[in-house]
Amino acid sequence: MIEREASGAEIHRWPIRVYYEDTDAGGIVYYANYLKFAERARTEMMRELGTSHSEMTRTEGLSFAVARCEVEYLKSARLDDLLEVRTRIVEVGGATLDALQVIRRSEDEVARLKVRLACLNRDGRAKRIPASVRAALSRFQQSEERVE
Repeated sequence: MIEREASGAEIHRWPIRVYYEDTDAGGIVYYANYLKFAERARTEMMRELGTSHSEMTRTEGLSFAVARCEVEYLKSARLDDLLEVRTRIVEVGGATLDALQVIRRSEDEVARLKVRLACLNRDGRAKRIPASVRAALSRFQQSEERVE
């Protein structure tokens, strides 16, 4: 879901329910699953913008790959928690884009991810992000690294 924040910037919000399969032996979300949650939110953001990853691959021969990811784990999420992934685009470069994703449980920040995606062709070489994708992503671009 796309919403406008008080600052005027747009942000993408995606709900995630924590299922049993997402937890570890201690009953909390296994650390790697936060990466899955963030990936799903980015995928759904692209879909809501009118361009899915599969369509971009099929029509342009391009795809996004994670080039760098920094995760700060702030609080534990548990079975049946309802989380929300909030995504903002920080910068769109020629062949890369930087995103800030905050995973929240109600008002609590659970995890904060800084992700750099690279646009690659079928041979794995960096290619310029298509103009249509760049224009769609610009709605979420705000250089400040915060999410309300």
